[in-house]
Amino acid sequence: MSSQEKVSEELLLEEEVITQNEIVLYNDDVNTFDHVIETLIYACDHTPEQAEQCSLIVHYKGKCTVKTGAYDDLKPRCSILLEAGLSAEIV
Repeated sequence: MSSQEKVSEELLLEEEVITQNEIVLYNDDVNTFDHVIETLIYACDHTPEQAEQCSLIVHYKGKCTVKTGAYDDLKPRCSILLEAGLSAEIV
């Protein structure tokens, strides 16, 4: 094994692992599609199409990941969803 191969292996092992958190939105029998869509557009910077697709996934599958990223970015977004009466959590 050449010294160049050893250096390449060491660099691969030292890569930093970045953890991505997710906001998961859960289905409920209270909120309308319009309310969910409007809230996702506002809280998660979704396009209308993204928000509509997420609302349909939540309706039919029971839950949907609506935003991924760093915890510090997701916490205020999740708080907005909760304050709007939606069921969500950061995982």
